[in-house]
Amino acid sequence: MPTTVGIGLEVDMLPTSTDVLVVGAGPTGLATALTLARRGVEVTVLDQLAEPPTTSRAAVVHAYTLEVLDRIGAAAPLVAQGVRSPRFTVRDRDRMLLSVPFHELPSRFPYALLVSQSVTEAVLTERLADLGVRVRRPCRLTGLDLTADGVLAQVDGEALRARYVVGADGLHSTVRQAAGIEFNGLSDAESFVLADVRVDSALPREEVALFLARSGPLVWAPLPDGVVRLVAAVETAPAAPDVAYLQALLDERGPTRRPSRVTEVLWGSRFRVHHRLADTFRAGPVLLAGDAGHVHSPAGGQGMNLGICDAVALGTAVADVLHGGPESLLDDYTAQQRPMAEDVLSFAAGLTRLAAVSPARRPARDVLFRLLGALPPARRKVALRLSGLSHRERTPGYR
Repeated sequence: MPTTVGIGLEVDMLPTSTDVLVVGAGPTGLATALTLARRGVEVTVLDQLAEPPTTSRAAVVHAYTLEVLDRIGAAAPLVAQGVRSPRFTVRDRDRMLLSVPFHELPSRFPYALLVSQSVTEAVLTERLADLGVRVRRPCRLTGLDLTADGVLAQVDGEALRARYVVGADGLHSTVRQAAGIEFNGLSDAESFVLADVRVDSALPREEVALFLARSGPLVWAPLPDGVVRLVAAVETAPAAPDVAYLQALLDERGPTRRPSRVTEVLWGSRFRVHHRLADTFRAGPVLLAGDAGHVHSPAGGQGMNLGICDAVALGTAVADVLHGGPESLLDDYTAQQRPMAEDVLSFAAGLTRLAAVSPARRPARDVLFRLLGALPPARRKVALRLSGLSHRERTPGYR
């Protein structure tokens, strides 16, 4: 409850206990909390940032993820703010190698939704607020001890008891480290640049395109309000890519007959690909979801999507346990989601390898893409895989 200190200054007091403590207020943490709150579970959400980020970051929400979000009342308001992409294409400059038909998907959401991660987070935050739950900022988890009936968390020096703790705090998860869960794999293997730009271009504004070039892949993804997201693998990405840098990338890898021209950079950044997977997603009352449990290449736009699917599966399992279900439901969560994460890691790594093959092997790769494009069953299989719908049968109760 807020208390008044001095004249007109309110300080929101941290509760001393909660059913579930969610650490991290990205899409994964927010979706976990929303799933729990809709089931009547007392949930406390912490984030170490004073304000939510406003940059776009992850920019695609796939069909299966939208089905999952629909279960917690978040799909419709998100769809209303995004661009629906009915297809995904693979190109070699001006040549179309493969067109993946999302519009034929067996789903209520037959498209990829292109929308800023900040919008996804805002929608989830608003749905939480409707249920009386808000993110507590800035709050930092500084300690975690197991107790007979759950955990005792230290949050900025204050004690908070919880039945369960969910680590949705990303690659460098404090929760995962405190629980002693190993996080194995490779890191810093490849450098990427990403930017949101305004651009004069003849390319379709409702289609995601992957350009394959000798120097590396380039992703073109249209966002609302005429913005385009560019992502490219580069040798050494600059911290703040400018118009000239991004124009050079488009000139080198993009269309040639009708070249695109960057007119403004709205936001830019860089990152390195990590490929890591937690040994388990559960250590007693401590559970992991999203990047705290798995990180991988951005190829295929799978990261945030898998995290949201983790979140709803985990929130459902924890709520069922708190409402009298068996603890084994939490083991079922890790047994279901960790193999899915392994599969996505392998898929994303394979896409990255295909995009970055040596010049000598690129003709064979291009023939492979053209063969896939010529076979409707193969195109459908790729569409199901990218959209996440191939995982649907692994998730009981997904509808």
